[in-house]
Amino acid sequence: MDVDPQAEQERVAASALASSTASSWRAWQIKLQWSVLIAVTALCLALSRQGGVKPVVICAIFLASAVSSIAGFAFSAVCGAMLFHISLDPVQIVQIMIVCSIANQSAMVWSLRREVRWRELAVFLIGGAFGLPVGITVLLKLDRHVYTHVLGVFLVTYGAYMLVRKPLVIRSQKMTFDVLAGLLGGITGGAAGFPGAFVTIWCGFKGWSKERQRAMFQPFILIMQVAALATISLLRHSAGEVGFEPGNLLAIPAALLGTAVGMTLYKRLSDHHFARAVNVLLIVSGISYLA
Repeated sequence: MDVDPQAEQERVAASALASSTASSWRAWQIKLQWSVLIAVTALCLALSRQGGVKPVVICAIFLASAVSSIAGFAFSAVCGAMLFHISLDPVQIVQIMIVCSIANQSAMVWSLRREVRWRELAVFLIGGAFGLPVGITVLLKLDRHVYTHVLGVFLVTYGAYMLVRKPLVIRSQKMTFDVLAGLLGGITGGAAGFPGAFVTIWCGFKGWSKERQRAMFQPFILIMQVAALATISLLRHSAGEVGFEPGNLLAIPAALLGTAVGMTLYKRLSDHHFARAVNVLLIVSGISYLA
């Protein structure tokens, strides 16, 4: 069957035009999203001067979001290193970090939604469900320096060691270790708003691509932080204290703007560079808990 050359040329031209139009529309959408994020962040920064979250807190959240979203975790550690030096209620600081991290993780998990393997994730969540109450009890009952210094030493030591050696892959994988990683993540999530450390480390041992690693530990972080925020708020409310300050929500746009910056950088990383970024952030997280 003969093909009309003119009709074929017209079809190719129409296809190219449609592709160009779609690309232009996508570029316009991205510019619009950036513009809205910047505008809303500036508005919230102005409103924060009237009360609620301090402007310096919003700036710290933006910076921590940009740095941590490159690897997909450690927001609370990086942010906490700055915020815990500000004269605020430590429980409120954890709440602010959790609510902003929830916003960050929601945006990042949505971008990785097609990669999430829910059956495998459920194993980690079982461990997290047992660890979270322990972590929240530690947060409310103990001096945070008792446990954060131990966590800090471990993260610095592990991150530095992994930077100077070849990537380690454990071929023999057992479900028990997945549950244990989730358990430890639940404990650190409740105690320090940082559920991602041990799950991230364990996912790194599996030899997965950067997309698959993030598609596992980021939903875990998101679910653990939602559960931790709800539990802490209920416990404080039952004790006659303020469960959650609405003014904390003013920090969310800055968190999302920082996440957009970090995700742009993440897309340029190879799996090898991603692994190095993870170890660097583990070291930074550890130092933050030692400060």
